[in-house]
Amino acid sequence: MITKLKLDRLAELKAERVLLMSKKQELMDSVLTPGIVTQLAAIDEEFAPGIGAITSKAAELEVRIKEEVIVHGETIKGNLLQAVWSKARTSWDTKGLNGYLVNNPELNQFKKIGKPSVSIRKVG
Repeated sequence: MITKLKLDRLAELKAERVLLMSKKQELMDSVLTPGIVTQLAAIDEEFAPGIGAITSKAAELEVRIKEEVIVHGETIKGNLLQAVWSKARTSWDTKGLNGYLVNNPELNQFKKIGKPSVSIRKVG
């Protein structure tokens, strides 16, 4: 199958999934009485401050952990999570170097070209 056709089929499958999930939610909503909907909203309201506080504390702690691991300079493992340290990446001004290579072609021996990659994104 031509790749364009495959992409179109993938888009159809994703749309079918969204439609199916929407129908599922509609059926779930149809069995919920107004009283249950009110009770669920109250439960959400009751737990929202606690969930928000924990989310905020976790985000702050994650920032501190990352800062400490950067200073420490190596991966640190906990019992359930690990903070993986990665060395800084070097980048080059490719446009500038390509211009320099015109007069210094011997440097091409150090040039390495990686494999291409693909990500699927929405059009437009």
